[in-house]
Amino acid sequence: MARKSSGVLLIGLFKLFKGLLLVAAGIGSLRLLHGDVAASVDHWVDVLRIDPDNRFIHPVLAKIFAVSPKQLKELSVGTFLYAALLLTEGAGLLLRQHWAEYFTVISTAALIPLEVYELAKHFTALKVLVLLLNVAIVVYLIVRLRGSRAASPDREHLSRAG
Repeated sequence: MARKSSGVLLIGLFKLFKGLLLVAAGIGSLRLLHGDVAASVDHWVDVLRIDPDNRFIHPVLAKIFAVSPKQLKELSVGTFLYAALLLTEGAGLLLRQHWAEYFTVISTAALIPLEVYELAKHFTALKVLVLLLNVAIVVYLIVRLRGSRAASPDREHLSRAG
């Protein structure tokens, strides 16, 4: 039984990690909202010694500078909502709550079409990796849930009674 639940615990830790990263990103976006975006970005470009004229960095910086305060608010709200979802999944899985497995299957599977759309729009290896990982999580949990349902003592009792 411990072997079976180690996969769930790993998924729970993964979900918690992603949720905490999103909380940090949400806090960062709120800080940008109350400050000068350009000055903050310039500071980090200097600290990280990034070449702002680099062909990969320049388009990213241009997009960051074009973000309006309204967009930044919307981004932070969305980030915190998604973080709450991930933290709920992760905590429930770590606490070995059965509902958390169902919740994780539903919420993760529901976002797969969006991931496919994003991948079709702009293909990156990271997006492929995230998509494959999320599909693996959904398949693993579905197989686990079906197995636990088939082995349920209530099911055995019902089959003997019928």
